[in-house]
Amino acid sequence: MRRKLFGVILAVCIGWFQAEALTAGFIKSPLSQMKLIEDNAELDCEVIGNPIPEVQWWFIEGEEPDETLTQLFDGAREDRVHINATYINHATSTLILTDLTLNDTGIYECRASNDPDRNDLRNPPKVKWIRSQANVIVFEHAVITTKPEVVSDQNQTAATLSCNLTNPSSAIKGFYWTHNGKPIEKTDSSSDKAFTEYEIKKVDYHSSGIYACVFKTEPEVNATIEVKAPPHVVAYKHSENANEKDKAVLICVSHGYPLPTDWSWYMLNDDGTQKMPIVNGTNDKYEIKNTPNKTTLYVKDLDINEDMGFYQCQGTNDIGFATDKIQLRVRSQLAALWPFLGIVAEVIILITIIFIYEKRRKPDEINDGSAPLKSNAATNHKDKNVRQRTPTKERRKGFLMTTVEEMRSIEFLSSTL
Repeated sequence: MRRKLFGVILAVCIGWFQAEALTAGFIKSPLSQMKLIEDNAELDCEVIGNPIPEVQWWFIEGEEPDETLTQLFDGAREDRVHINATYINHATSTLILTDLTLNDTGIYECRASNDPDRNDLRNPPKVKWIRSQANVIVFEHAVITTKPEVVSDQNQTAATLSCNLTNPSSAIKGFYWTHNGKPIEKTDSSSDKAFTEYEIKKVDYHSSGIYACVFKTEPEVNATIEVKAPPHVVAYKHSENANEKDKAVLICVSHGYPLPTDWSWYMLNDDGTQKMPIVNGTNDKYEIKNTPNKTTLYVKDLDINEDMGFYQCQGTNDIGFATDKIQLRVRSQLAALWPFLGIVAEVIILITIIFIYEKRRKPDEINDGSAPLKSNAATNHKDKNVRQRTPTKERRKGFLMTTVEEMRSIEFLSSTL
């Protein structure tokens, strides 16, 4: 009896869980957002069920009983509404609102249902659509007065930037400053003041860029101030070496804000007092490739008499210009031959010295083929010769080793050239 009762309870539980599995349910609901005009908003919705539920988006204006409901489709509102949906394992849908206006303020509703008759107007669905709502509130941009609007005086050595917020959309919870999009250390404040300042102690290419004061309201508001400085131009390498008939590559880069809008190359005379402009594509000799922060000069078919010397790169922006120099050294095609000739000369000299030395040796030093005498005097004389020959052989061996080391050094130098 107990077994039958347990089986009935188990069957009821399994049936209940299966019924629950068939019902659509939210696993992620859209969240309310506050945005500024011309911003973008994204609302996410995820639903599970068996079969996989259908997801729809609706826009609700007004309040009950006068509220108006409008279904949203991809491309609505002059193509400012985009809906991305997937139906794999479960349903996911993202509503994207671009270039927001004040008229986009309202309630956005995510609906889901997996009832077969959910869209049949003749028969009411057995399971109603489940709903999840989120508010999107669009504010006008706050008015932030900046002083100065732009720092562009080439002779200015320091600057003080300030921002004043006049119509915050909500309470101010603090503020901070950024430089080229990165927060500046020690500028974060929890003050509720609507005024903030930042001091630049030295205006140069390091400190130039786009500064922004950010007020912690809901949503955050900011204003930007441009700090401009002449470009900082530096050669990638101040000395370049290349072989005759080859191609040389000279590179200069720039830092700071704004980056150069124009790049120029010049060839300098020996004393650097005169410079000849280099035009891109001149007789297929020169080729110049420019980007805002980099310029590259290609010198083709190098000539040791015409192309060797100093080259100057110049970057110019709307504040000023800067230059740097590169020395180009051109090696002759016979440059690698001279170390080889030196080695040959060393070998010839070595052979000549050995030959002359062997010819001028004393007769008493040459006794390799003589028969030894049996007398003690002869034996003593032989030992004396051996003692005399030993230093001579050692000197000869040391001389040969020194010469070999010199030859190896010359070979190493020739390989590096």
